[in-house]
Amino acid sequence: MYYPDELVEEVRMKNDIVDVISGYVRLQKKGANHFGLCPFHNEKSPSFSVSGGKQMYYCFGCGAGGNVFTFIMNYENYTFAEAVKMLADRAGVNLPEVEYSEEMRKKDGYRSRLLEVNKEAAKYFYYQLRSRQGEIGYRYLAGRSLSKETMQKFGLGFANVSSNDLVQYLRSKGYTDELMQEAGLAGFDEKYGMHDKFWNRVMFPIQDINHRVIGFGGRVMGDAKPKYLNSPETMVFDKSRNLYGLNFARTSRQSHVILCEGYMDVIAMHQAGFTQAVASLGTSFTSGQANLLKRYVKDVLLAYDSDGAGVKAALRAIGILKETGLSGRVINMEPYKDPDEFIKNLGTEAFKERLEQAENSFFFEIRMMEREYDLKDPESKTAFHREIARKLCGFSEEVERENYVQAVAERYHISVDNLRKLVVSYAAQTGLVSPVTRPKSGLAAKKNTPEENRKKSQRLLITWITEEPGIYPKIAKYITPEDFTEELYRKVADRLFEGLSKGEYNPAAIISMFMDEEEQREAAALFNTKLTELETKQEREKALHDIVYTVKKNSYEYYSGRIGAEISAVNQVIAGKKALEELSKTHISLDE
Repeated sequence: MYYPDELVEEVRMKNDIVDVISGYVRLQKKGANHFGLCPFHNEKSPSFSVSGGKQMYYCFGCGAGGNVFTFIMNYENYTFAEAVKMLADRAGVNLPEVEYSEEMRKKDGYRSRLLEVNKEAAKYFYYQLRSRQGEIGYRYLAGRSLSKETMQKFGLGFANVSSNDLVQYLRSKGYTDELMQEAGLAGFDEKYGMHDKFWNRVMFPIQDINHRVIGFGGRVMGDAKPKYLNSPETMVFDKSRNLYGLNFARTSRQSHVILCEGYMDVIAMHQAGFTQAVASLGTSFTSGQANLLKRYVKDVLLAYDSDGAGVKAALRAIGILKETGLSGRVINMEPYKDPDEFIKNLGTEAFKERLEQAENSFFFEIRMMEREYDLKDPESKTAFHREIARKLCGFSEEVERENYVQAVAERYHISVDNLRKLVVSYAAQTGLVSPVTRPKSGLAAKKNTPEENRKKSQRLLITWITEEPGIYPKIAKYITPEDFTEELYRKVADRLFEGLSKGEYNPAAIISMFMDEEEQREAAALFNTKLTELETKQEREKALHDIVYTVKKNSYEYYSGRIGAEISAVNQVIAGKKALEELSKTHISLDE
């Protein structure tokens, strides 16, 4: 949904960022800004800054930053349009109604009815667990050491032994048989007619990230098969793109999530305080679920069962995490089978230690592979080393591969040179990778980053101007938006300078120009580069002059390299040379 810029800005201005973020983070005023613990990564010392003047936030620890829309998008995992709507509702701003086609209206209405019937079914199961009929289910959950509070938090319920209780209840609420069947709550056959899909089972409502019930998992009481039964896929329930417990885990603000195999593991871990735990939904872990996790974290800790099936599932999940760009580590659950058993027997502190000791996924793969070889037999041992070399060829980046070559050689007492030769040999045979090029001196070559230096001086200048808007008129004759050689920097400078020339100062509105979260984050960083604290006015004037001169000089060199390719570059070079000559003889005063 597109909203006019004027309306978006009205919504932003009516939602003071300090007030909004205070509802999520405990803030304390220090000087001109407010500080608190960053909600987007784990930290003990506050590095999360909220500026009422700029109407922006920025974390000097993890780099998260933006305006009030960015915060809501990141914290609530909303789209830009959803964030605008939420804040509009908060401020009492009326947004235009979304115009749906007839087909879209029908589809949206059907989706809403599926969510409604699932919610009603969840309420019914919840009530049954706490009634006389659900006693067997309640005893089972209590026997698994779940508290009343935990059962309530996850909305646990019970499906009665009789075969059509839920059908009768939902009919009484006005829901059609067709809708019940479409939602996967009921089935039909000629012998039994309409009947409940779930019966004699403890029920686990499955919720999406916004806490809406989209499906169910049921654990049978007794020895009937299947032990666990899940809702079929529907318009609102895609097993491969949802995770059990993610509605709670996404706000745990941990730097990682713990990926478990089953519902009970997730619930037990949340009860023990590990609220970052999630599980796949009765299926193997999928790339869709990995991409879902990627929105929230970069690291995933696997808490799969320690038996053969669990190891196999962990190895499969590791591959999916790698493909998605996530880092995976494996929690050692031994001597117990799963996290639920582990925590009950050894407690939460012991489990915390296992989290800290979680094994690098590559080393876990090597360790599991080692079981297939007899390392006392030279031939088998050589074959194992060759297999390690094959695995090392899986690293496409030379630096990463070389780091692992050295680490593996140290762990398995192999000569680094011999292992490297094996890798090169295997790569040459298969064409997988090129050998690592090593400096002859044995010292790593120093990185030459003139581009980063150029960008840094531009960031410093934009931050200084937003901190002290009064300096803009003093430098306006020397610096233009075209002097910012990064496209995003140039867009920010263009809007910032335009506003300042009209006497307007509104950095938070500039961030709203960008729809992409990563661009909003980068734009926020431009306004929050750390400036060196200088004691005297003379030192500050010299520092400002140096930054302005550096930005202009970098701009001159940048456009000089583009003469012949860009017509406009000639004008920039001529103007740049003239400005540099003038700047070399000019003192920029900070006096009013």
